[in-house]
This record gives sequence, C-alpha cells and structure tokens, in this order.
Amino acid sequence: MEVKNSKRWAPRGRKRWIAAVAALVAAAIIRVILHPLLGPFMPGSAFLIAAVLVEYYCGLAPALCVMLLGLCLADYLFVPPYGHIDVIDASDLHLLISYPLITIFVISLVERLRRAQYRAELLAAVAQSRYEMLLRHDNERLIARRASDEMHRMLRHIAQYNRSLILIKALDPANSLPPGSFVAAAAAATPHALVGDASLHAGIAYCAKHTQVHEEDLAHVSVHLTPGRHRMRFLSAARDDWRPVECACDRFTTSSGEFLILRADD
Repeated sequence: MEVKNSKRWAPRGRKRWIAAVAALVAAAIIRVILHPLLGPFMPGSAFLIAAVLVEYYCGLAPALCVMLLGLCLADYLFVPPYGHIDVIDASDLHLLISYPLITIFVISLVERLRRAQYRAELLAAVAQSRYEMLLRHDNERLIARRASDEMHRMLRHIAQYNRSLILIKALDPANSLPPGSFVAAAAAATPHALVGDASLHAGIAYCAKHTQVHEEDLAHVSVHLTPGRHRMRFLSAARDDWRPVECACDRFTTSSGEFLILRADD
C-alpha cells in the first residue's frame, strides 16, 4: 500500500533547527578538543556523526545543512593549512569528495529507514482503527442478535403462559415499548382488565390473572416487583376466601427495553 504521508515523518517547527545547530556546535567542540590527538586525520568524522544523528531525529533538511556547514568548518579548521581556505590541495579535495559522498549515502539510508518506519506505524494505526471498528460492529451485531433472541423468547413466554400471566412491567417506561402492546392480542381481557392511565404511566400492563389477585399484593408487586419467586393471595374457586399461590417473575432484556413478567404457577 502506498502511503503518501511517509515523507512527513520528521517533526515540524523551530525545535528541530535548534537541535541541528546544537549538534553542529557540539561536533565542532568535540573535534577541537580531539584535534591535538587526531591532527588532520579524519577532519569530517565528528560532523558526519552529527549529520546522521540530526537526520535520524530531525529530518533530511536539517541534516543536509549540518553536512554543508560541517564541511566548511572541517575544511577551514582541521585541514592544513589551518584557518585558510584560499589554498586547495589534495587534502581539501579528499575531504570535498569523500565527506559529502559518505554523509549523503548514510543519511539517505537513514531517511529511507525512517520513512519505512513511519509508513509501518501509519499502516499499523490504520489497521488498529479498522480492527476496532470491525470489533465494535461485531459487538453491536451480537448485542442486537441477543436482544432479538430475547424478544422472541419473551413473546414465546407470553404465548405459552398467556392464561397464567398477572402483569408485565417495563423497567424504563420512557424508553420502552408499552407492555400492553405485547398482550393486546393474546390477553384474555375482562372488563376489569383494562389498563388505566396510572398503569400506562408506570409502564404496567395487567393480564388475565390480575383480577384474581388480592389488591394489596397486586399493589405491592406493581411497585416492588423483582425477578424471582413471589407468594401472592388468589381468590379461591368458592370466591369467599383467599389462598396462597406461588408466582414466578422473569426478566427479559430485549431491543425494545427491559421487562418483568409475573405469572402464576398454578
């Protein structure tokens, strides 16, 4: 893959030029300190190292400037006759030929490697971004599928226990479908099974069995319903006393909201 921005790996701004000047000055000072030991031998070595380091950290343009200025300083200070540039001899020609060739070759290799490194980092960042997008998409798809499966399970549950249902409650009425929409066609409604305004506001739909439940128990579970087992008082067949009945409350997390469904176990 071609990455056009690979040439822009170097930092921008004045800091890289300040670093280049500092490297040039440091190379000159080190070479002056070593001059009594080295003499005219390898006059451009310190500036070559400085140009390579500047290329690695600051980019091609500062490195070329360090190379050219280093060439002038090396020829003026460290090639005999020292302090003169009006005399050109074999030493000057050797420096003028070997130093630029070697320096340009090395900084060209470093530039190529840095561009390849930057290109690899860009591709890795793009690949990571695409992977995260695919991962989010896959997670969203799995969540939607799970919610859809849960919706189907809830509808099967309502159809299976239609005659035993007491109520359906939405945990977040503002962001959920009305519970009554799930039982409108299936509930065996009675004149007293209509959902009032308060129940609609609370997100509760009363089903077929709710008319047989004691009013206190029905009011309690309407407010404090939780998943699990509940014991409630039901009107007996003789309709003159109340009998305890075990009830089960199941929780369903669907794409249309979270619902609690209370049913009798009889």
